[in-house]
Amino acid sequence: MNKGVKVAVIGGVFAVMVGGAGYGAFNIVSALSGDGGGAGGVAAEKRTGPPGEDEVKETSAKFFAAWRTGEAARAASYTNNDAAAEQLLGAFADDAHITDVKITPGAARGTTVPYTVKARVAYGGKSEPLSYKSELKVVRGLTTGRALVDWQPSVVHPGLKKGDTLVTGQSATPPIEAVGRDGTELTKEKYPSLGPVLDALRDKYGEKAGGSPGIELVVRHDGDGASDTPLLTLAKGEPGRLTTTISPSAQAAAEKAVKRFAQSSVVAVKPSTGEVLAVANHRTDGFNAAFEGQAAPGSTMKILTAAMLIDNGVTSMNGPAPCPDTAVWQSQTFKNLTNMKPDENATLANSFMRSCNTAFIKLIDEKPLTDASLTQEAEERFGLGQDNWKTGIVSFDGSVPAVDGPDRAAGAIGQGQVQMSPLNMASVTATAITGAFRQPYLVSPKLDGRELAQARGLRSSTATQLKQMMRLTATQGTAARAMAGLGGDIGAKTGSAEVDGNAKSNSWFTGFRDDIAAAAMTEEGGHGGDAAGPIVAAVLRTGG
Repeated sequence: MNKGVKVAVIGGVFAVMVGGAGYGAFNIVSALSGDGGGAGGVAAEKRTGPPGEDEVKETSAKFFAAWRTGEAARAASYTNNDAAAEQLLGAFADDAHITDVKITPGAARGTTVPYTVKARVAYGGKSEPLSYKSELKVVRGLTTGRALVDWQPSVVHPGLKKGDTLVTGQSATPPIEAVGRDGTELTKEKYPSLGPVLDALRDKYGEKAGGSPGIELVVRHDGDGASDTPLLTLAKGEPGRLTTTISPSAQAAAEKAVKRFAQSSVVAVKPSTGEVLAVANHRTDGFNAAFEGQAAPGSTMKILTAAMLIDNGVTSMNGPAPCPDTAVWQSQTFKNLTNMKPDENATLANSFMRSCNTAFIKLIDEKPLTDASLTQEAEERFGLGQDNWKTGIVSFDGSVPAVDGPDRAAGAIGQGQVQMSPLNMASVTATAITGAFRQPYLVSPKLDGRELAQARGLRSSTATQLKQMMRLTATQGTAARAMAGLGGDIGAKTGSAEVDGNAKSNSWFTGFRDDIAAAAMTEEGGHGGDAAGPIVAAVLRTGG
């Protein structure tokens, strides 16, 4: 909170770290001058505007000096939220057991001050050095006009967010040695985007894997269900060995591929078993969007819609699916991609491989289809939307709600209220080409006795038609450029999805090569074959 003017009484002289240009003598003098309330308790004139260079130096120096000497309350008094600051700064010493703190500020950039913290973490007779960089910003107090540190948890450590704290002690779960399907160890260093996945696996299976806990400094996340994030190991526990379904070669390809585009995710599965072969994300927030993302999948949804049309006898691969310029559904007009030529004589296969929106919109009004038909197809045939997938870590099961009005038409082309993750769409492709739904999993259910989700799967004739339409799309349709050069039995479907508030559409792509299916989503924008397509192709190229 913003505070009024205070007077600080200093009972003795304390030292201040010297670092950064101009910090030396100024810091010692200013640190003895009180907390900004004015000499002798006389209130200083209220200032306005951004803090000046001297104020930035003075405020940050006082804050660093109090923090360094473990005076949490005093350090907090130099911030604009002393209650929250005192709690976290107190935990820094009391719960995290961090001592011998040295703070070296760098040259200020306007009102922003970077700094390096060097300290020791001591617990249970064990001690290890700790070093990290962070920064703070000095702002003008709204009611007092004082220059104050703008309080954020990241001031204490860059890995902290609201509700987090630092804790040192015996780890909540033993460490694990996660290995791939070939026995190769999987580490955060080698596969960076697996970091959150490995943390989640340790949290769930650390005890079951047979290890013993060590002593760690961790970021403890409060109330969001996330596992602790280890920062420093003081004493190694005995790791338990946990075998996953990950293919190191597919994972390496996925890690490299997602780096090409910002906010990208990809998943690969083995259609014949449901085993997850790769999961990778290129994001700034650490979110496992590959498993937990919830976004409109665009025209990749036409795989399910085509299955619905075939299963309900509306049309077939070689049956009619006219592709006009526009289609009107309950007063809402739907269009195709720019420059797509209309074709009133198109078959379902032709409209599928060209990704004609209007063909699918016009057909969903045919009998016996209802508002619930697409939902039933998704749940009963593809195993989606029932909140019962048990992959080994947290995952989203997809959502295809039964709706009427314009959203029913929009859902048929992967917009409206339909939500999917790359994991869901990789599974859709696996079901489409095999006819059987096999719930994806990352850890064998034999380890903990969990039961995997079940679904009816597809008629063999439906699966045969879907697979052939995806083959045509990969060789002659919208996915041909992305899939060029891939040998073996290949198929794919492209998609792009508009998202409210985003200038660019999301790019989606799902495909298969022999016994590997993969799906990707990126917020980079463009058609599915432009961004997500190359990601999927790179993973398929490894062969799993």
